[in-house]
This record gives sequence, structure tokens and C-alpha cells, in this order.
Amino acid sequence: MSDTLVVNEIYLSLQGESTFAGLPCIFVRLTACNLRCSYCDTAYAFTEGRKESLTDVINRVRELAAPFAERGATKRLPLVELTGGEPLLQSNSLPLMKQLCDDDFTVLIETSGAHDISKIDPRVRVIMDLKCPSSGEVARNRRDNIPHLKAIDEVKFVIGTVEDYEWTKQILTEHQLAERCTILISWVAPLSEAQRDKSLKKVPEGQMPISRLELAERVIADKLPVRFQVQMHKVIWSPEARGV
Repeated sequence: MSDTLVVNEIYLSLQGESTFAGLPCIFVRLTACNLRCSYCDTAYAFTEGRKESLTDVINRVRELAAPFAERGATKRLPLVELTGGEPLLQSNSLPLMKQLCDDDFTVLIETSGAHDISKIDPRVRVIMDLKCPSSGEVARNRRDNIPHLKAIDEVKFVIGTVEDYEWTKQILTEHQLAERCTILISWVAPLSEAQRDKSLKKVPEGQMPISRLELAERVIADKLPVRFQVQMHKVIWSPEARGV
């Protein structure tokens, strides 16, 4: 097996989502995704990328992280997150995460939930989507992943319609997800024309859009045991910006 990965970009920024929002984070964005969610804002990672050795990827992460070691933090920063695209489409993402954990990084992976998470090093914090109906990819959810979720993991629901919200409530109850791990609720931010790839799925007809305010107020009214989040990086930088 080749010890390479197809990498879209590696960069240092601030973590924009999850319970780690606001912390320095090195992002390793891998190329390719087999889903085409209606709201996807990183369609450029479907095909753009270059082949790199695992050694080169690890060395680049270490290089970006090195200045932080001089600051004497009691907990190692920056974080390292594998994202995409879909990182689990590339089998060498698994040894990469293991090595990063061995290097004492706090490692996160953003995954669509359509691929097996059971082989991921247990030290890695899995941030797994469960795709809602408006994504157009709800049928791709791999519910067999749910028993493999750990207390340190997080499940994310990206909600753009009333139907998404009602579906989310049903899934939370059906699988008692809030008892397993942290639950994240994100609102679907509108795509700019530059971001809207023609390959993305359409929102199914008949679904009713929900505003960010309405979504937040419903979460409060329904007393859901979840963390409502915004994409911090889109507040700071342009939604079209890469490498942030």
C-alpha cells in the first residue's frame, strides 16, 4: 500500500466549530468526497489536491506547531483536525491520525457519518455529521457508527429547514444521542454563487426553510440538550476564503 495521501491544503487557523471553537488548529484538508450535500461550502476539495507522503504531511504539521511549544502551554496546542472532503475515503488517514496522537496532539476528525468510524484510533475525537433531510444525503447516514461513538466525540446536525429540525429531535430521542456524547446544532449558512457547485444535491421540494434565529429559539423552547454553534471562521473571514 502506498504511504501517500491526496491533500487539498494544510494550514494554521482558529477552530471555527465544535466544543474546541476559538483554539489554534492545524487543518489537514484531504481531497475527495462521495457525498454532494446541498449546502456544501468546500466543493473545491472534491477534486483539487496533490499527492503527498505521510512523512511530508506529518513534518508539515510539526513545522506549523513548533512555535507553540516555545510558549510553554500546559496542554499541547495547536489542535490538529483532519477534514475534507471526506478524510475516511483515504485509508492512510488512519495511520496519519495514529502518528499525530503518538506525537501528543489533540486530534479531531470531521467526517460525514457515511463511513465506518470503528477503525479510528480511540484517542481521536470524532466529529461526525448525521445528515439531515435537506442535505439530500440523509439515506447515506451509517447508523452502525452510533454504537462506536465515545464520550469525547461530537455529533453534528446541520439544519436548514423545519423538516431537518423535527428529524433531528426524532433521532436524538431514538438513539439517546445526548447521553453518548456532545451534540452540535449548526444552521445552514447560505452559499454564495462562487461556492455553489453544480454537482450539489437540491433541497427536496416542499421543505420549509428555517432562519438562524428561529432555529435558536426552537432549541431553547424545546429544552434540547445540545450546543448551538455558528461557524466562527465565517464571522471573522469571508465565507469564500480558503486556508482559514
